[in-house]
Amino acid sequence: TDYRGGAGVAGLQAIATARRLGAVVEGFDIRAAAGEAVRSLGATFLEVALDGLQTEDAGGYAKEVTDEVMNRSRALIAKAAQNADCIITSAQVPGRAAPLLVTAEAVAGMKPGSVIVDLAGASGGNCALTKPDEEVHHTNGVTILAPLNLAATIPTHASQLYSRNVTAFLQLLISEAGELQINLADDVVGPTCVAHDGKVLHPRVADVLRG
Repeated sequence: TDYRGGAGVAGLQAIATARRLGAVVEGFDIRAAAGEAVRSLGATFLEVALDGLQTEDAGGYAKEVTDEVMNRSRALIAKAAQNADCIITSAQVPGRAAPLLVTAEAVAGMKPGSVIVDLAGASGGNCALTKPDEEVHHTNGVTILAPLNLAATIPTHASQLYSRNVTAFLQLLISEAGELQINLADDVVGPTCVAHDGKVLHPRVADVLRG
């Protein structure tokens, strides 16, 4: 089985699972640094030419890139998709529509019987032909799935993951003495802080209040 995936949290887990099942795996991400994580799982990294563009912010998340880079990315994915049996996409941007990664032309070029699982369906999808929470059958035999709220299908594990994330976050906010500590210079605490000391700090919230 030939599998293509992204290199975020969901993508890396999908890559690892596919590798354990014996699949030949390729991973894609606009962050060049993600290549190390993809290769560490035994997959091939599909790297797009960035011409020196910085695509990763201080927190390690992908930044918005130019239309030229996105077009190169789509072309790279479309070429790889021709040999793929399964593509799993998971790219999302908080507060915005999911970026288009798999074009209708790319779907048309895929093999009959191949499957696309679009995990970004809730925000529009990474595939041009995605229909949230619906199963789409393309005329060439490609099936496109866009399940919503997958975490609800595994409540125990989802709750465990959520609780670990909350605990890790609280550990950044509470000192060993049990006192509240807010370090705005921290890469996690700073960007998630909405307001502090009577001032609105989060730029998106500030934009809403000004608007």
